[in-house]
Amino acid sequence: MRTVHSLKELRAILRGYRQQEKTIGLVPTMGNLHEGHISLVRKAAEAADVVVTSIFVNPMQFGANEDLDTYPRTLIDDQNKLDEAGNTLVFAPSAEEVYPDGLARHTRVIVPDVSDGHCGASRSGHFEGVATVVSVLFNMIQPDFAVFGEKDFQQLAVIRKMVRDLMIPVEVIGAPTVREDDGLAKSSRNGYLSAEDRKTAPVIYQVLQATAAKIVDGRDDFLALAQEAGESLGAAGLRLDYFNIANSQTLKPATQEDREVTLLAAAYLGSTRLIDNISVTR
Repeated sequence: MRTVHSLKELRAILRGYRQQEKTIGLVPTMGNLHEGHISLVRKAAEAADVVVTSIFVNPMQFGANEDLDTYPRTLIDDQNKLDEAGNTLVFAPSAEEVYPDGLARHTRVIVPDVSDGHCGASRSGHFEGVATVVSVLFNMIQPDFAVFGEKDFQQLAVIRKMVRDLMIPVEVIGAPTVREDDGLAKSSRNGYLSAEDRKTAPVIYQVLQATAAKIVDGRDDFLALAQEAGESLGAAGLRLDYFNIANSQTLKPATQEDREVTLLAAAYLGSTRLIDNISVTR
C-alpha cells in the first residue's frame, strides 16, 4: 500500500492503473479510522480493482465553535489499519493541495433542498463544505465508484443528488452503519465521550428502534412520535438537537402517504454531538 500527498503523484499512479483497465473505488474519510470506515474499504473492494482511501480533515465543513483544531489526526495508525484491510492507495493531501487559493476564494458547491433541515439546520454551511470537498476529490481521483456510510444519511443523500444533478460519472454506494455491541453507531467522535456518557450513548439507537417499531405497528402520527422520542432522549440525559421522521428519498417531513421513512436523530452528550438513523418500510 502506498501513501501520496500530491495531486501530481496521485494522478501518475492512477494513470497506470487505468492503462491496465482496472476500476477504481474511492472511500473519502477524515481519518481517525474505526471499523466503520474499514467496512467501507471492504465494500469498495467488492466493486473495484483498486481502492483509494482519502484522509483529509476538511476545514470547509466545520462551523464556528466546532472541533476542527482538536479533530484527531492519526495518519500512521490509519495507514496500518488500511494496509491490513487490503487498501491500495492512501491519498492524504494538505489543505493547500485541495484549496490552492484558500477557502475564501474557492468555488463552492451548494446542493439545494436535501441539504436543508436535520443537520443542515443546526450546522450552517456544513453540507456546502461536504459537497465541495467531495466534488474536488471526485475530480482529483476520478473514481468509478465511491462508498459512503449510511450513518451519515443526509450526507449520503446530498452526495447522491449532487452526482445526479451535475451528471458526475461516479456510482455512489451506500454501506450499512457499523455498530458497537450495545448498538451505538461507530463514530470518530465516540472517543470524546467520558466513561459515564459512553454508557448512556446507546439510548439514541434504543429510542430509534422503539420509535421504528411503533411505526411498523401502524402509528403514523409522526410529529407526536418524534416529540415522544425527543422527550425520551432528554429523560436519559441527552440534549436534543433534533429527532425527525422524514421521507427517505426527499428528507422532507414524512406524511401518511410515505411508505419509506427514515428516522434521524442528533443529540449531545456533554459537548459531543452524536447522530444516528433508522429507515423503515411501512
